[in-house]
Amino acid sequence: MTQPTGTAMAAEIAETPDAVARFFDREAGPLRDLGAALRRLAPRFAVTCARGSSDHAAMYFKYALEILAGIPVASIGPSVASIYHAPLRLQGTLLLSVSQSGQSPDIVALQAAARAAGAFTVAVVNETESPLAREADAVLPLHAGPERSVAATKSCIASAAVLAALIAEWRQDAADWSAPLAMLTQAASAYMVGRGPALPIAMEAALKLKETSVLHAEAFSGAEVMHGPLQLLHDGFPVLAFRPHDAAFAAMGDAIGRLAAAGGKIFTAEAGPAAPSRLAFTPTGHTLLDPLAMLLSFYRLAEQLSRARGHDPDRPSHLRKVTETV
Repeated sequence: MTQPTGTAMAAEIAETPDAVARFFDREAGPLRDLGAALRRLAPRFAVTCARGSSDHAAMYFKYALEILAGIPVASIGPSVASIYHAPLRLQGTLLLSVSQSGQSPDIVALQAAARAAGAFTVAVVNETESPLAREADAVLPLHAGPERSVAATKSCIASAAVLAALIAEWRQDAADWSAPLAMLTQAASAYMVGRGPALPIAMEAALKLKETSVLHAEAFSGAEVMHGPLQLLHDGFPVLAFRPHDAAFAAMGDAIGRLAAAGGKIFTAEAGPAAPSRLAFTPTGHTLLDPLAMLLSFYRLAEQLSRARGHDPDRPSHLRKVTETV
């Protein structure tokens, strides 16, 4: 009997990056609106409702929100509403439900009870036509696609990524990039610098500044920038350096020092205490993944910069979503 060459679980794990990318591609506007709504609501605490892997994603949200914003988060057992029918006192709070299917009767019942008790309800759900999605005040669709494996994988990671993005939008973490925003708004050119895995991130950053902000930006290796491009620096020339704590950390430090000595105004994305020239991002715990976290944080700067320079990042004048080349 021929054995299968792969499992649904393996296939779904492999699909996870695409699932996360689909969310950010399709839901940037609703995410921004929801962040603004939560700033207006200003809940003093939040409650979550989920089961299984979705509850682990909700617990991730709990730790992240408590650490970053100091807002207490508690988990409510769905049976409190579905079986015990307990009266809830949730006026002005946030109720966050996380579910792949959005159809579990107890999760739906708790959301309904919380909403009746005055909570603002948000459903993070893969099935947007589900009862949970239809009856929430706001919905963040996962766009993870069908999940056939019994063991949830991509929906769990996608849920955690969506919740992290919600916290970032709610707290307006992009304000941590406000110093380069002011400078780049008036700039004619800029350098993006990185080494190793951070070099393609610098290249993507330069491309985004061209696409969305009509700003001439070039990307260089921290070594290559010394061979010619250094000559173009003058007082106040903006340089964004992507510097993860990997084997190139010290070498990048030397490059940053030389760029600053030549007159560059340096902003560095790296882990460490808050500082005017340090660009904030959330470290992942793995040096190979940190450049991706830096890029996500940078994207928020790029979107704000586009609008600050008088452009619409959704409607560049000479570009289309699909570029047909032969």
